Amino acid sequence: MQNQLLLLEDVDSLGRKGEIVRVKPGYARNFLIPQAKAVVADKRAIRMQEKLREERAKQSVQDKKEATELAETINHKEFNIVVKVDSDGNMYGSVTSLDISKLLKEKGYAVERTNVRLHAPIKALGVYEISLVLKEGVQASISLELESDIPLPHLKKRVKKEVEVAQQSVEATEA
Repeated sequence: MQNQLLLLEDVDSLGRKGEIVRVKPGYARNFLIPQAKAVVADKRAIRMQEKLREERAKQSVQDKKEATELAETINHKEFNIVVKVDSDGNMYGSVTSLDISKLLKEKGYAVERTNVRLHAPIKALGVYEISLVLKEGVQASISLELESDIPLPHLKKRVKKEVEVAQQSVEATEA
C-alpha cells in the first residue's frame, strides 16, 4: 500500500513543491513527514496545493536566475586540488563529489555535493572535466587538476612519454 502525500518542498528524485506523490508508508512515516517535507494529502492539504504551486513557480524563476549567474561565473574555470601520493604517484584515497563541493565553497561558489556529477571517485592524478548540474537543471563544467603533494619528476616524464606515444598512434592511424 502506498501513501498519497503533498510535497511541501522539493525532494530529489521524488517531486517538486506542491505535487501530490505516492510513496511507501515507511518512507513517508520515517523521512518525509518528520522532516516536514510532506503532509498527508487530505482535503485541507489539497486546498493548499495551488498556493504551494504558485510559490514554487516564483521560486523556480529565482532559482533559475541564480543558477544561470553562477554557471556564467564558474563555467570552464580551472581549479586545483593537492592530494597525497606515494613515491610512485599513486593517490592515497580518492577525490569525491564532496571534496569538489568543499573546494568550490572555499572559493566562494555555492555548489552542493548533489550538484557535482561524478560517475566514480577520481583515483589518479591528472586533469578532469567535471560537470555540474545546478538548480533548475542549469548545466556548467569546470576543469579540475589533481596535483601531487610531493615533487614527482619521474611521473611527469612518464606522463609526457604516454602522451607522445598516444600522439604517434593517432598520427599513424591518420596516415
